[in-house]
Amino acid sequence: MALTLTTPNTVLGVLSPKSQSARLVANIATVVVGSFILALSAKISVPVMPVPVTLQTLAVAALAAGFGWRIAVATVALYLVEGLAGLPVFATGGGFDYILRPSFGFLVGYLPMAYIIGRAADLGASGRPALLFLAMLAADAVAFAFGFTWLLIVANIIIQSGAALPGWLDAGNLVTTAWNGAIAPFVLWDVLKMAFAALSLVGIWKLLPRKA
Repeated sequence: MALTLTTPNTVLGVLSPKSQSARLVANIATVVVGSFILALSAKISVPVMPVPVTLQTLAVAALAAGFGWRIAVATVALYLVEGLAGLPVFATGGGFDYILRPSFGFLVGYLPMAYIIGRAADLGASGRPALLFLAMLAADAVAFAFGFTWLLIVANIIIQSGAALPGWLDAGNLVTTAWNGAIAPFVLWDVLKMAFAALSLVGIWKLLPRKA
């Protein structure tokens, strides 16, 4: 099973040990370390409301491109479990109640984002910067869709609860609220982050020993 978790088309696949047992241990360690990197990237943030600006999409893109889809999805899944279990790995803490935060949709969206980018890398995009960049943009758009949809849901929950409305929520125009909260502040920065992640990964790929 361990032999199927990575492919020789990814950085991790090239650098992984040859023996099956050593590769399994390396894969488990990679998932754990990757979850720590995601936690660190969450803490490098600008506290914009209702969704903070962080380096997480950059981290997800880079890790997925380097790991391939199986290890990347496992890394994001472990990160989500850590946060929901109460570890303060999300941008503003952790705990199961984080599900009702406006930003939680993005966190869930990192799962398909990791799959799409990792799948592209598994299929040979590591040495093709334009293709990898396009895959990252498409995957990032999926994460945005999750974030936009979940912010709409949370806004509706707040309105229906009868609680005082936060400043970012315009009850008369929820679509604009979700757009301004989940899309508008991030688009340009995320294009730049995807470009940086793609170029960095391709640069690393070119430095690796010649593949068999």
